[in-house]
This record gives sequence, structure tokens and C-alpha cells, in this order.
Amino acid sequence: MNLPNQLTISRFLLTIAFLTVMFSAIQFHRTIALLLFIAAALSDYLDGVIARRRKLVTNFGILMDPLADKIMVCSAFIAFVGLGWMPAWMVVIIVARELAITGMRLLAASRNVVLAAEGCGKYKTVAQIVAIISIFVVASYPEWGAVGRVVFGYPWPGPTPWAQWFTELAKWVAVGLTFLSGWLYLWRNRAIYLQDL
Repeated sequence: MNLPNQLTISRFLLTIAFLTVMFSAIQFHRTIALLLFIAAALSDYLDGVIARRRKLVTNFGILMDPLADKIMVCSAFIAFVGLGWMPAWMVVIIVARELAITGMRLLAASRNVVLAAEGCGKYKTVAQIVAIISIFVVASYPEWGAVGRVVFGYPWPGPTPWAQWFTELAKWVAVGLTFLSGWLYLWRNRAIYLQDL
């Protein structure tokens, strides 16, 4: 198994790890979960870069890399609903989009067609990861003492800490790009599912 595929598999393991830590009672559990999620997100970036530079693109990677991304992102967002950190309706849009695209990819694979990720979908993934990291930071920076409060709790431009309004903006951007990229992907590849109608 090549290195990019190993990184893809590591993302599944890191997802389990950050979820376990997030709901644990250990000290600084939110900060540790944040670091584990960042490690998972970096593995996503690295496996794509390495696969392209070393020409190690495989069908396994084409199919499993997006699936690992979806599991990592959806797990975090669903956990945020359970913790009261994000509205459920936003997460429903995100999860529904990811399930729809995964279902279409499986349908295409059954017809020996491999659907790779598109540009808009990659921007969507970046927006989702930024939103997740922002949510984690807002939840965990009180654990960092005075430094955390000064850096992330600084009230700007009004009385609200800048990290909080940035996180709200990041949530909306992630949901908007998720919806848009899903619609575009389903429309551009409509021939795959319209054959059976």
C-alpha cells in the first residue's frame, strides 16, 4: 500500500481518536481533540499532494480519499450538534449532501465509472475544515489561559470576541458552499442517475 493510501486510512483512525477524546473527561480534552482533527486535516492535504507529485493516484485513493473526508467532517459536525455547538439544520444540509454524493459515486462505480472530486468540492472541503477548526478553537481557547483569552477572546470590532463572529461566518460559508457544490456535482453528473428513471 502506497503512502497516500496509508494517509487516507490514518484519517479514519484519527477521526475515531478525536471523537473519543472530545467526549472524554480528560483534562484539555477539547484542545487535544482540536489537535487530532488538525492532524487528520493535514493528512488529507498531504495524501493528495504526494499522490499527484509521485504519480501514485489509484482507484482506491480516488474512492476512499473523499469517503475519509466525508466521515471526518460529518463526524465532527454531528458531534457539534450533540454538544450544542452548531444548529442541527446546518448539519442536516452538510450530511445530506455528503450522503447524496457518496451514493452517486457508488452508483457510478457499479457502472465502472470513477467520479473524481471537482474544484468546487475541494473549496467546500476547505470551508468545512476551517469551520470545524474555528468551532473547536472557540470551544477550547478558555483552556489556554490568558494567552487564549487575549488572542481569541479579544473583542473586535464590538463587544463580541472576534473568534466567535468569525466562527459564525465560517459556519455559513461552509453550509453555503456545501449546498452549492452538491447541486453542481449532481447536475453535472446527472446522466449517471437519470438512466434509471
